[in-house]
Amino acid sequence: MLIFLAIALLLVLDGPWNIVAFVIVTLLWVVELYGWSRTVRKQRKVVGAQNLIGQVAVVTEPCRPLGQVRIDGETWQASCQAGASTGDNVRVIGRDKLTLIVEPAG
Repeated sequence: MLIFLAIALLLVLDGPWNIVAFVIVTLLWVVELYGWSRTVRKQRKVVGAQNLIGQVAVVTEPCRPLGQVRIDGETWQASCQAGASTGDNVRVIGRDKLTLIVEPAG
């Protein structure tokens, strides 16, 4: 956003002020990019089935004991020993490879 401001100031202002404003705003933009880069670099990416443990999912195909659940916009194969019908809420308690182990949410 700042780079657009810098270009606008370069076109709008007169005399040497357009160059001064362009340089200052461009430097601010570079500092902002550096700050965002440092912030993002420190964040660890969380991916995979292991981060789903403890979350609540909705059953899309009956689990008796195998079925499917939908969680965070993704459909997963699930195993529920207690059984769960379509539309029930279940809690993820573990995983076996790419199959989530779930139990009815109390």
